[in-house]
Amino acid sequence: MVSIDHVVHKILTYIPYVLVLIDLRYEGVKCGRDGSVDNHMEMGKKLLAAGQLADALSHFHAAVDGDPKNYMAFYRRATVFLAMGKSKSALPDLSKVIELKPDFTSARLQRGNLLLKQGKLDEAESDFKKVLKSNPSAKEENEAQSQLTKSDEIQRLVAQARSSFNSQDYVTAAAQLDPIIDTCVWDVASREMRAECFIQMGEMGKAISDLKATSKLKSDNTQAFYKLSTIYYNLGDHEMSLNEVRECLKLDPDHKPCYSHYKQVKKLNKQIQSAEELMQEQRYEEAVSKYEAVMKTEPNVQHFSLFAKERICHALAQSQEASRAIQVCSEVLQSNPENVNVLKDRAEAYIQEEEYEEAIKDYETAAKHSENDRQIKEGLERAQRLLKQSQKRDYYKILGVKRTAQKKEIIRAYRKLAQQWHPDNFQDPEEKKKAEKKFIDIAQAKEVLTDPEMRTKFDHGEDPMDPESQQGHHHHHNFHGGFQGFQGFNPFGSGPFNFKFNFN
Repeated sequence: MVSIDHVVHKILTYIPYVLVLIDLRYEGVKCGRDGSVDNHMEMGKKLLAAGQLADALSHFHAAVDGDPKNYMAFYRRATVFLAMGKSKSALPDLSKVIELKPDFTSARLQRGNLLLKQGKLDEAESDFKKVLKSNPSAKEENEAQSQLTKSDEIQRLVAQARSSFNSQDYVTAAAQLDPIIDTCVWDVASREMRAECFIQMGEMGKAISDLKATSKLKSDNTQAFYKLSTIYYNLGDHEMSLNEVRECLKLDPDHKPCYSHYKQVKKLNKQIQSAEELMQEQRYEEAVSKYEAVMKTEPNVQHFSLFAKERICHALAQSQEASRAIQVCSEVLQSNPENVNVLKDRAEAYIQEEEYEEAIKDYETAAKHSENDRQIKEGLERAQRLLKQSQKRDYYKILGVKRTAQKKEIIRAYRKLAQQWHPDNFQDPEEKKKAEKKFIDIAQAKEVLTDPEMRTKFDHGEDPMDPESQQGHHHHHNFHGGFQGFQGFNPFGSGPFNFKFNFN
């Protein structure tokens, strides 16, 4: 067991070393107070000259901490803050310099300039006047005088702009605010007033630009985010509206107007997203219902109604509901005649309705507004081919079926017509000749429309029975050569009908 005497002896042995260490630490503090502050100042200056701002800043921080009465340390740090574009941080440092050394003209001049940029005109003028009363250099005197004159001019313009704004003369007010903001670039109040002028003038892009600036210049600017969100909403941009209102709620979760607006935008956003997912999945009928719900959720903002109708028009054109599509597309085009997507969709619906001339008109209008769109070019060529084709033979019309008819319908229509127009039913030579031609047309129509490859060609404006339309492509089906080509062919072979052919 270690005796107490032994422990005491050990402690007494170490005391001189401890005292020496304390003494050295104290000497270090003394050196730090004098030497190391100077070292930090020197290093900071070198790094600032070399453009290494972050490193320079850390040295000036250390100098300020080492000697809080050293006005040059504050001044140098303010200089770095300004070089970094952090004027908000520079301002308290410049004020500290002036407090420690009231006759430091250069610091006062710089503070006056910052206050002027912030739109704090009275405080800025006070600084410029004090510079002129002190012992400024010629350069400082000129600058202070010029800034004082500018500040007086701004004061006058601010009074005029407020007067115009209060009289609701927003165009004049906005013009008067322009030179104010050019000088007072960080003045939140002037930008907010100009943003309001732009909103009243309907210049939403410019209003957005000013409000975005104020949301950065003022740290807790919930009002700017709320206004931005409502502007985007009224412009029909639900995603940007949602982003901005979320920023407002981040700053203040209890902000009533923002919360109420957030619920509305979120609901609308969700409906539009799910409608678009249904479109992607080609569930067009459900997408139409979802877009009708969008119009009920927001009946007052025209952008959303038009957007919903534009998408409904597309869904109906895709699902071959041509007449409904034409009606909805036309409603959109009344408000926005240059909407290329809607023109393309209506043209497609016109093709389904076999109104080829109308389709051509829509594609030509769309082409004027979107020159390099391949879809328009191909659609126009197809509509032109179909128009040309319709002026010749239309196999659907010959059988009296729709373009969307299934194979069963086509065969049923064919049998009925073939029975009606069989040449044996006619005795008069003229009538028999007419019936022969009709009978061939009916048989050819059935041949083309029940062969998937031939039908696809025909649907794209190419007649598989027309050698000219084939452009050198020989098809194994060829009925040309008159009614004689039918010898031995029984068009009713697959049905209950059986006709004898009596040719002279």
